[in-house]
Amino acid sequence: MTQDIFRDDLIREMPNLRAFALSLCGSTAQADDLMQDTLVKAWSHRTSFQDGSNLRAWLFTILRNSFYSLKRREQHEISDSDAQIAESMAAKPEQEGHLHLHDFHLALARLPDEQREALILIGASGLSYEEAALVCNVAVGTVKSRVNRARARLAELLDIKGPEDIGDDPQLASLQSRSPWRG
Repeated sequence: MTQDIFRDDLIREMPNLRAFALSLCGSTAQADDLMQDTLVKAWSHRTSFQDGSNLRAWLFTILRNSFYSLKRREQHEISDSDAQIAESMAAKPEQEGHLHLHDFHLALARLPDEQREALILIGASGLSYEEAALVCNVAVGTVKSRVNRARARLAELLDIKGPEDIGDDPQLASLQSRSPWRG
């Protein structure tokens, strides 16, 4: 693959990388730093990318590994895992939709890293289970199990017992087919 083609493919994947980084970090600034680090690493190791393989999975793997390296370094820093400090500094939402989104973000943050990551890769990033398994370096069944447990835990955290608890929002209603209470 030529340098120009690789650059163009890398640029095309930037929105997906940013979305994945943001969902992992929860902070725009930290996500941007993580994405930039991923792009630098990918560019400097572009000769190790094999033509014909999945560039998105390769980039997501780099981003994921960088994220976990950062998490290991942060273990020695002060943590705001329950978001109390951030919550005290945040402006309260004025509309109900913002409240639901805020509740969702808090619930998503409470999921174990592996479950949150699998759910984001499948649900938000649009990867197949097979692609997500490659990114996470686990079996496909493990990814499916993590996604299922993440969905069930989110439903529990958000006190969603059935489709009727979702409301009339058409976007939320579209999620019912994937909900943990459906067979």
